[in-house]
Amino acid sequence: MGARQPVAPATAGAESARAAHPATGGALVLVGMLLVALNLRAAVTSLGALLDEVRDGLALSGATAGFVTTLPTIAFAALGALTPWLVRRVAPARVLVVAMLALATGQVLRVVTDSTLVFLLTSALALAGIAVANILLPMLVKQHFPHRTGLVTGAYTMALTVGTTVAAASAVPVAHAFGSWRAGLGVWAALAAVAVLPWVPLALRARAAARRATPTAAVTPRIRIRPGRTRLGWAMAVYFGAQSLSGYAIMGWLAQLFRDAGHRPETAGLLLAGVTALGVPIALIMPTLAGRLRTLRPLVLTLTAASTLAYLGLALAPQGPAPLWVALLAIGQGAFPMILTTIGLRARTAEGTVALSAFAQSTGYVIAALGPLLVGILYEATGGWTAPIGFLLVALAVQTGAGMVIARPRHIEDEA
Repeated sequence: MGARQPVAPATAGAESARAAHPATGGALVLVGMLLVALNLRAAVTSLGALLDEVRDGLALSGATAGFVTTLPTIAFAALGALTPWLVRRVAPARVLVVAMLALATGQVLRVVTDSTLVFLLTSALALAGIAVANILLPMLVKQHFPHRTGLVTGAYTMALTVGTTVAAASAVPVAHAFGSWRAGLGVWAALAAVAVLPWVPLALRARAAARRATPTAAVTPRIRIRPGRTRLGWAMAVYFGAQSLSGYAIMGWLAQLFRDAGHRPETAGLLLAGVTALGVPIALIMPTLAGRLRTLRPLVLTLTAASTLAYLGLALAPQGPAPLWVALLAIGQGAFPMILTTIGLRARTAEGTVALSAFAQSTGYVIAALGPLLVGILYEATGGWTAPIGFLLVALAVQTGAGMVIARPRHIEDEA
């Protein structure tokens, strides 16, 4: 059981509570959330698209380049876990101002250096901003839009998907247009800077609310939510981790699989992009659907069936109807917007939401980091795709088991 701890309302906890009411600017919050979501993967996918150019430009070793590709999941896991501590002390709007400034600054600094160490450190700074924002968005949905959880989660998940797709597709053309990989990476700092703007007035309002807080409401007991001590918390983390594992493995290796099957490199790239592109409408629809269902079991099983058929098709007939496998993969990857929605559905309060979001995502990204690595090891060891796809099917089975646990309506506050 979580220990009760006194919390003074003049602290950031009270700031966030006062700033949570829609009257403080629900439309501005929504615009701010969508702009933040557009930034949540652009710094990652643009680097992936330009990794060869970055390796040549900075003379990165193979090991260092490999570390660069795993740095996002490491940052998301380690830094995301600190977010509940931050929002107990600082209003969420103020945290997001700093997070987006860190993202913009990190992206600028990493493209003006010739030092490998500085590139890694500034990339980590940028990723720190993303890690914090990852955790905060589900909490903001709970605070500001408790009766529109599915719709708003769908909107920001769709924005995240659009940002991911656009960054991946345009990083190389931008770099070629300006004659340098630095432009292809650095241009996204401008998007992060724009995302700061809606949060500045909201942060000022939160600060003013904190100053107006009277000392008469001296101490209010509050329960600390500890998802790591609950069955629901671990099930959420395993589901998030397993679906992210497959997502990162697909992003990292699907194009290579299609190339090995005889598809032209251009075609393989387009097929990979198709998974993300088809994910845009799915990201919009899935949260609303999840929010309307009494139990998520039919949805969990449908997503599992789509992924299973896709993996079997890729293993047995990769030269066959490739667009069908891509469509099924996109449906299966609908597990990502579903689990983001479920974080809000499985908590009654903003405090419970941010605690569950931080635990599920930080723990889940540790699991996810294994995906591309193990798929690569199995591919190199066996020289084919049967073993890697077999591994992904095992991960899918684990994901489904965890999904059955989180499918039943319940709340983290009841278990914590």
